[in-house]
Amino acid sequence: MTYVFEYLSFLAEIVTVVAAVLIIISALVAQGARQADSGDRGHLRITKINDRLRSLRYAMEGSLLPVDAVKKQHKQEAKADAQSQKAMSQALKEKRKRGTGASTSNEDVGATKGEAELDTSEVPAEDKPGESGRVYVVHFDGDVKASHVDNLRLEVTAILTMATPNDEVVVCLESPGGMVHSYGLAASQLMRIRQRGIPLTAVVDMVAASGGYLMAAVANRVLAAPFALVGSIGVVAQVPNVHRLLKKNDVDVDVITAGKHKRTLTFLGENTEEGRQKFTEELEDVHALFQEFVKDNRPQLDLDKVATGEAWYGTRALDLGLIDELSTSDEYLMQMCAEHEVYEVKWTEHVKPIDKLLGKVNTLLDSAVEIFTAWRR
Repeated sequence: MTYVFEYLSFLAEIVTVVAAVLIIISALVAQGARQADSGDRGHLRITKINDRLRSLRYAMEGSLLPVDAVKKQHKQEAKADAQSQKAMSQALKEKRKRGTGASTSNEDVGATKGEAELDTSEVPAEDKPGESGRVYVVHFDGDVKASHVDNLRLEVTAILTMATPNDEVVVCLESPGGMVHSYGLAASQLMRIRQRGIPLTAVVDMVAASGGYLMAAVANRVLAAPFALVGSIGVVAQVPNVHRLLKKNDVDVDVITAGKHKRTLTFLGENTEEGRQKFTEELEDVHALFQEFVKDNRPQLDLDKVATGEAWYGTRALDLGLIDELSTSDEYLMQMCAEHEVYEVKWTEHVKPIDKLLGKVNTLLDSAVEIFTAWRR
């Protein structure tokens, strides 16, 4: 009982601090809400990974190779890039001229809204969209609520405005899982890529478990580092209950519902065996949906072996068919850069001062809870 009351006292202090902070924050938010909303939440940032790798190589060459040799090599590369860009621009100009002419050939008539398709016959292979193919890279770092899903939606939408079936999308995925509906939506965003016939590759460096693996399973190929944790095809829920403690201290809690199974288990009220049974049935149904989704996307899996809620490291996951290849994201993207133009697509939010403050408050609260829990242990 001493432990319980100490814990409740600690929670009361935390709640008091949070309430005070929220009052201040709500006032600031209300003031900001009165201003006109520009709708500018953020911006899309495109980074060519080939250029990033080239910069790293230039730095190494500048330190390790003779200056004359480095300058000569870099000059040749710059010349080749200039010729490539010139060829692309010339091809575009020629095609636009033909597209605005009076020609009635099948090629021009078949173009959408009077625009002829781009003729890339004179363009170097490495610059031809849809031939050598571009590679688009997105990153998903998942928390319990899959908070990054809003950014992922915009990133996928942006990619789909340009990508063709000859391109490839790579999602660098890191997530221990979380809420079912949130990760279901995240998986649905990746499914949009598959439905357009665009190859999708998921790469896991550290962990893709539970909801994280739900997302990874959508991909045509799943790659993982040798010690990345993969799998956990299962569902878990825990509901603490303090009803007996409240009852012992003469505290009544009424849980009023409309609908037999509106509330199966509660935190404060008295839980029944019927409620527990119904809650278990709901979990089993979610688990069945999880398995069906994985089986549809990876039919080669033996669900009796892998749908136990367990997670495996990369090398073991490969043996079980949960992944297709052992590789880190760095290794795979370097391979892609050798043959393709690789672009990182990232939606960057414009973080307001109030959001920064909220983030700091959440971080402080999480740290306080962790410290208190460790102290009680």
